[in-house]
Formats: sequence, C-alpha cells, structure tokens
Amino acid sequence: MAKNLFNRYIWLIDTIYRNGRLTMKEINEKWMKTDFSMGEPLPLRTFHNHRIAIQEMFDINIGCDRSTYEYYIEDVESLLGGSVRNWLINTFSVNNILNESHKLRSRILFENIPSGQKFLTPVLDAMRENVVLKMTYKGYARKEPHVFDVQPYFIKIFRQRWYMAGFSLEKEQIRIYALDRIVALEETSDRFEYPKDFDAEDYMSGCFGIIRDDDIPIQHILLKVTGGQENYFRALPLHHSQEEVETTEEYGIFSYYLAPTFDFYQEILSHGDFVELLSPETVRDEMKQITQQMSVLYE
Repeated sequence: MAKNLFNRYIWLIDTIYRNGRLTMKEINEKWMKTDFSMGEPLPLRTFHNHRIAIQEMFDINIGCDRSTYEYYIEDVESLLGGSVRNWLINTFSVNNILNESHKLRSRILFENIPSGQKFLTPVLDAMRENVVLKMTYKGYARKEPHVFDVQPYFIKIFRQRWYMAGFSLEKEQIRIYALDRIVALEETSDRFEYPKDFDAEDYMSGCFGIIRDDDIPIQHILLKVTGGQENYFRALPLHHSQEEVETTEEYGIFSYYLAPTFDFYQEILSHGDFVELLSPETVRDEMKQITQQMSVLYE
C-alpha cells in the first residue's frame, strides 16, 4: 500500500507538471487512463490528502488558482533543481507514461535498482516524521547482521544503489548505509530532532559518490580528457565543482574541488586511458600505484 501511495504522489506531481495547469475534471480524465484508478475516479478528498502528503514528503506545493480552479506546481524552478526530487520525477514519469500506454512496456529498458524496492518508502516515511529506526544491517565485511538504532537524515542514489545517511546512536556519528544491505527495518516509538544547521548537500558537497572520509581533505584536482570523451564530461559533469579550464581540438582539462576517495579513483579508472589525472602530485601518485598494481595482473 505504501509503495502504491508513493507512486500515486509521483503520478500527480508529474501529471500536473507536464500539463502546466489542470482542473480537477481534467486530472480525473487522466487518472481514469491509469492502472491506479481501477476504473474509479479520484475523490476530491483523496486528492487534497495527496496534496498535503506531497508537500510534507517532497516540499512540493500544488497550488490552486481560485479564478479558474486550476491546479499547478508552485516554484517549478525549485522542482527542477539538482536534487533527488528531480531524479524521482524523471524516473517515475516514465513509469507513468507506461501506465498510460501499455504497448511501450517491452520497448523501454530500465536499469535494475533492487535496493529501492523494499526499504525506500519506509525510510522516507521515517524521515518525514523524524522517527528513529531500528535497523538490522549486514555489511559485506560482517559475517552476521547487526541491530542498532539510527536517525535517518537523508537519502542518496549512486550507481544503481540507494543509500541512507543517518546518525548512528551506537557510534554517535553520521554513517552511510546501503539500502540493499538492510535485512530488516522497523519504526521505534522514539522521535528525534533533525539538526536545524545540517544541510545534506553541504555535507556531501566535497564528495564524489557516497564515501565521506574526514581524513581525506578536499583538493584541487585536474583531469586531462582526450579521445572525444571530453564531450561526455561537458554533457554530464562528474561533480558540481567541474570547470573546463583548457580546451583544444585534442583534449579538455577539467578542474574539480573534491576529496579523492575510493569512488573517485574507480570513476577515473572506468574511463581507461582517455583520462589522465594531472594534479595534485599526491593524488596522481596514488593513481599511479593503483594502475601499477593492476598491470601486474596482466603480466
């Protein structure tokens, strides 16, 4: 039921966003074409309950123009910002189109994100209500699952996996957990106060990927990209700090301010010899050591 409600919220946001403004009659006409309706119109009371839930869960307000009784998305620019909301809208809008056009289902191929299927909605519910979660978690380094309480702060998706960052009451620090390594999850009766001065984007701003290590400082990194791959970097920057500082017909040099963690090195390696890490020297040496260890495997 929770998963179905979540999908209905996304459908409502996406439908109004795509059409700009809709009356309740027009919303119901589109509603009746979906699997959600089950042949029944959307009651006005249910619609308003969905509006309230959407505002609480996504901080998206569906306004009403009293002169025309049309509903619309307020602050569309905020909706389209580089956040999880935008990702959700883009992803689920495709699903909504499929609901309206069943013949396309076999012609659209999705990447599998297994971790989002079971625990995403319960985590979002707990985040909305600031509820402490009792989590049974089995990291890959552990032989047995571990049970502990965590305060869910925010979620992030990276390379087909959902992650939750939360304050571990056991460790007394913020930790990041992969949803696909959660064995069981349940709400406790305890509430927590989300820190007013905490900003999830600021917390992860110097990171590439999901790893945040206070022992690895943010550094100014330069990458040289060749072989036409520089166009892909321009189209989809690796990091929000990316700037192209030199452009030629043969290559592009890109500047970053981030902490070079394991995820970052893995990303650079994935581009093969099209990407050269120029500086700083310590980071270049670390990459050199990694590639030398790799070359031994093929001798």
